[in-house]
Amino acid sequence: MTDALQSLETLIGLTFADRRRLQMALTHASLRHGREDANYERLEFLGDRILGLAIAERLFQIYPKAPEGELSVRLNLLVSAETCGAVADEIGLSRFIRHGGELNNLSAQRTRNIRADVVEALIAAIYLDHGYAAARDFVLKHWEHRLTLKAAGRRDPKTELQEWAHRRVGKPPSYALLDRSGPDHEPVFTVSATVEGVEPATGQGRSKRQAETQAAEAILMREGVWPEG
Repeated sequence: MTDALQSLETLIGLTFADRRRLQMALTHASLRHGREDANYERLEFLGDRILGLAIAERLFQIYPKAPEGELSVRLNLLVSAETCGAVADEIGLSRFIRHGGELNNLSAQRTRNIRADVVEALIAAIYLDHGYAAARDFVLKHWEHRLTLKAAGRRDPKTELQEWAHRRVGKPPSYALLDRSGPDHEPVFTVSATVEGVEPATGQGRSKRQAETQAAEAILMREGVWPEG
């Protein structure tokens, strides 16, 4: 494990005075040690708060005129499991995670959540070993390019479409399942979204919710509610 920890230290550009914290940040509860505090869960709790503070601080700086609602939308997306999992994949953290063999059979979404948790635990380990400034620098290094994405300021497409439809026609949009294909373990749903007086749009996804979200976004983009980009 020492070689792996050294490799990770080299990868993130930090050397830990207490490598036990770093090892704990990489250890899933499925790897039993007989101790409840031998996995990343407590560190993940702390790291989640540090990540939120670092992102909120930076958003406050770069969007001086943005209302609280927009800042909250951006923050929620940037600290989401999806974003944290993507950061973990960019860093290549998965090869350092210590876990029991049963995790090999978990769904992609479940393992994404684990990778996201490990990123937050790593942030906490950096904070405890090097202080807040180092933890913030780590966060900004891996999140900075995401902070100014236009999509990061957007709300959930279904919520946005519902409010737009109410303003336009006084009725909510409707969704219809058009098709379900693929094997049971990897289904693909095709859904249509309809707003009265507007051409319907379709979306696809591994779940009905995902397909509905894509269809809602298609209408928002086509009708100019959301600008391109």
